[in-house]
Amino acid sequence: MKLTWYGHAAFKVETDKANILIDPFFSGNPTFPEDKRDEAIDGVTHIALTHGHGDHIGDSVQIARDTGAMVIGNFDLIQWLQKQGLENVDFGNTGGTVHHDGFSITWVQAFHSSGTVDENGVAHGLGMPNGLVFHFESGESLYHMGDTDIFGDMALIEELHRPQVGIVPVGDRFTMGGAVAALACNRYFNFKTIIPCHFGTFSLIDSTADKFVEAMEGDDRVKVMEIGVGTTF
Repeated sequence: MKLTWYGHAAFKVETDKANILIDPFFSGNPTFPEDKRDEAIDGVTHIALTHGHGDHIGDSVQIARDTGAMVIGNFDLIQWLQKQGLENVDFGNTGGTVHHDGFSITWVQAFHSSGTVDENGVAHGLGMPNGLVFHFESGESLYHMGDTDIFGDMALIEELHRPQVGIVPVGDRFTMGGAVAALACNRYFNFKTIIPCHFGTFSLIDSTADKFVEAMEGDDRVKVMEIGVGTTF
């Protein structure tokens, strides 16, 4: 499994059978390397969304139109995207699982919100926010927490799924801050690899993952990824 971070919560997961973009917030993301756009969308087969905020839906509609990728998300969010003209979609809701060629996605809970405001200033709720647990045919598993605070039922996610790789928001204000994110990882999970995200994008959130790294006390499972550089796990 090859994983590439494109800033904020945007990742690409490449396997033998699928290339999956998660929360592809490219346009408007000051940390996204524009010279990597073609590389980021090349060969994409699926787009998986954690929730309906603009910094997570990102460029999903345009990428799907350009590549033919299937967009996967919460039922309410997908209904909204279908109104934007998308047809190649799949959907579920918290606790459900969908299966695709070489992988499955299970929606788990997240403590956050999910919605958008249209061009007329009308607010639309877009269902529950979620974390996404991926299980791959090759044996790897990955949990993208989405945007969330810590919650006790993370223990059930560990019990049910045993995710090997955890993608964890650490930037504070809209998600857990570094210290609380470290508590979540240490108390509830047995990750082999821990990747912080959702920092350094805007001035309102932490500019680095340093607070998380410090709270993890030198744990060598923590990998602060370089934007645009793929790593194999």
